[in-house]
Formats: sequence, C-alpha cells, structure tokens
Amino acid sequence: MMIPVRCFSCGKVIGNVYEVYKERVEEQGEHPGEVLDELGIERYCCRRMFLSHKDLIDDVMKY
Repeated sequence: MMIPVRCFSCGKVIGNVYEVYKERVEEQGEHPGEVLDELGIERYCCRRMFLSHKDLIDDVMKY
C-alpha cells in the first residue's frame, strides 16, 4: 500500500523522504543504495522498508 511513517523495527521516521527517494530512483535512474545514503537512511531495518516496498495504492484504489 503506502510506505509506513515509521520503521517497523526501530521507530525512526522514514515516511518523509519516500517521495524524494522514489523520484530519484525511478525518474532520474540513480542507484537506490546511494540515494538512501544521501538521504540519511543508514540502518538495515530502515533500508529494508524502502527496498522491499511495492507501491500498490493505485491498484487498490480501483476497488
């Protein structure tokens, strides 16, 4: 669905940088690991939230 506001494991706020991450990776073609480093997402648990996220909100909105 949508990216959670906080990391499930550590509780760090991560929802505020998702749009920047998405734009830089999908539209500008940058490497996801480098983008996360520059955005300050350094913990493995937080990085997992970004790398494993599948945006399904557009598919669910049809129903």
